[in-house]
Amino acid sequence: MATAMPNAEPTAPARRYDYKIPFVIGASAIGTVVEWYDFYLYGVLVAFFSTQFFPKGNDVAALLASLATFGAGFAVRPFGAAVFGRVGDIVGRKFTFLVTITVMGLSTAFVGLLPTYAAIGILAPILLVTLRLLQGLALGGEYGGAAIYVAEHSPDDKRGANTSWIQTTATVGLLLALVVIFIVRTSFSQADFESFGWRIPFILSAVLVVIALVIRMRLQETPLFARLKAENRHSKSPWRESLGDPANARLIALALLGATAGQAVVWYQGQFQALFFLGTNLGVRFQDAYLIVGTALLLGTPFFLVFGRLSDSIGRKPIILAGCALAAITYFPIYNLMTSFAHPQGVFNHTIGKFVALGTTTPTVAQPEIVPLIALVWIQVLYVTMVYGPIAAFLVEFFPARIRYTSLSIPYHIGNGWFGGFLPLIAGAILAATGNLYAGLIYPIVVATMTLIIGGLYIRETRNVRIWDEVGGETAEMRQVSGEAPEAERGAAAS
Repeated sequence: MATAMPNAEPTAPARRYDYKIPFVIGASAIGTVVEWYDFYLYGVLVAFFSTQFFPKGNDVAALLASLATFGAGFAVRPFGAAVFGRVGDIVGRKFTFLVTITVMGLSTAFVGLLPTYAAIGILAPILLVTLRLLQGLALGGEYGGAAIYVAEHSPDDKRGANTSWIQTTATVGLLLALVVIFIVRTSFSQADFESFGWRIPFILSAVLVVIALVIRMRLQETPLFARLKAENRHSKSPWRESLGDPANARLIALALLGATAGQAVVWYQGQFQALFFLGTNLGVRFQDAYLIVGTALLLGTPFFLVFGRLSDSIGRKPIILAGCALAAITYFPIYNLMTSFAHPQGVFNHTIGKFVALGTTTPTVAQPEIVPLIALVWIQVLYVTMVYGPIAAFLVEFFPARIRYTSLSIPYHIGNGWFGGFLPLIAGAILAATGNLYAGLIYPIVVATMTLIIGGLYIRETRNVRIWDEVGGETAEMRQVSGEAPEAERGAAAS
């Protein structure tokens, strides 16, 4: 865990920052929103991609293959975290997240240009998987950079509040993906959407990335890392110091099992899997499913900020673990109620995992009660905001500055990339194996319970860790960015 160091006389020269913390947050967040939008476009359309990029004839196999491709992007996220984390700890935070957003934007745009299986056969899924891998590598470096960039511009007593804006970006990115896809799907006939319309949201990514890059180019390196580098105290070998040091390796394992693994399954179950459950398992029309989940996301997003700010007062640990506990206790009744209010037609076909007309494998259309379903998904999103709102501040405080990018990114992306990212595939496989509509809930419940136990027993509260003590205390240039420097200090920083 990051610990205070003796106050040393700073040797780095004062620098002038022409922006304040709202610009730091906005510039970091807009790029991260675009990256999540890019990454989750495929997830929203995962059932559609199974019909476009995989052989026809076995719907279950095609869907599982499409889910596995979705998971491939998550599988490489820890490797992206290691690669870009090292760059971030050696070169700097700003440079790294400029590179990651460029890689993500190009990969997403190329997905929109890919020929389908009908056009080029087996090469289509191979190219799709390759681009998903590039997306995963890029995302492995993006999140850590954005979270650390904001945290290292923030006063110690406002870190939870400031970094919680970054925590909204994953949900906002998913919401943006839902909105764009909804507009495109309803603007074209089904045939036109399947032919070319689906490509538009992916190609649009190129425009969004250019906007985000232009904004981010105005940023400077964080005051804290600039101080470390000027004093030549930044890490020269982040991998060795992060993973080769038994004490820090233990912190990484604790951060994974006692925080990010549970956070990840609650995030993916409460948003992605809720959408998949409504649209695929229960047969709710995509228009209704998008409306239900999108409204719940919109209503729930402000609570990232509520719980981030609250964590500055009562701590990160109790909020994160309470979210895991509530999710584990209530998922079964919530999903039973979702089925009741969706009113799926026909009978549940255990083989294909959805409700169909009696005696057929033809999907039926559910007639949902919209308001109760929004409320049930919103409850799950509330759990998401509890586990995710404070997690960036917690992770920043858990590791020392010199290896923070690498050490933070690895447990975050193993947790979210593997424990969370493979949730749809694991839940789908459990459903296919058992024929029980709710059996897939066992996985997130078990993982959330594991995090509750390990986090409760072995992780210490980090709220009072003062990361600025590592570089001799809060600096004039940092307080200038946060808007808290006295006039005399601002003049000294500018001179």
